[in-house]
Amino acid sequence: MTQRTLHGTSRKRKRVSGFRVRMRTKNGQKTIAARRKKGRHRLSV
Repeated sequence: MTQRTLHGTSRKRKRVSGFRVRMRTKNGQKTIAARRKKGRHRLSV
């Protein structure tokens, strides 16, 4: 059985926890800053 092309999960992931969404709020900016400080390779989705 073939899979449908659009499940919507990756799109939702970006909309909920993408970089630009994080940078919109103060707390989101804190999240990114914390991940930078920790030395994460990927800051967000």
